[in-house]
Amino acid sequence: MFDTRELGRRPGTLKRLSRTVEAPRDLGNEVIGVPEGAPVELDLRLESVMDGVLVTGTARATVKGECVRCLEPLEREFHADFQEMFSYPDADARIRPAESGDDAEDEEDTLFLEDDLFDLEPVLRDAVVLALPLQPVCQDDCPGLCSECGVRLADDPDHHHDAVDARWAALQELAGANQDGEKDNAPRLGGDEPQEK
Repeated sequence: MFDTRELGRRPGTLKRLSRTVEAPRDLGNEVIGVPEGAPVELDLRLESVMDGVLVTGTARATVKGECVRCLEPLEREFHADFQEMFSYPDADARIRPAESGDDAEDEEDTLFLEDDLFDLEPVLRDAVVLALPLQPVCQDDCPGLCSECGVRLADDPDHHHDAVDARWAALQELAGANQDGEKDNAPRLGGDEPQEK
């Protein structure tokens, strides 16, 4: 929660804030996020405008997760920028008569100041979660895990398996028989000589 009383209601008034807060629960997605209680550094710019307070800011934190390719833990510095308008409660009453009645969705999305205070958590959550990668990787060229045995391919780049497709097994048996000395155009016992074309 942030207080805007010092800012007043005079349009153009500006205030800058820097604050470190604890990360709320579930600030991230399934594979990467800011751990609960971790420090989040906020740099905010509060600007008084006609109908409320415009909040522009940057959030910096350390995110933790795991690589989606090799499942190794990863940790990196992360920042997200955001901007949100917090309207005065009476500003809504001034604007509402001029609007049509089909703006129910806009009304739900509008954030209001309550007793000159605003709650930044929903804005921070939206900014951070939307900016996080959906599929984080430890490095851009991470080869991942072996699909056969699960070995991490970055640790063993020459790792491979000689897999035989069951559909080609009969042909491989024939190829093995050919390698045992039998040739395609060798004369057969009691058979005709191979013909030349």
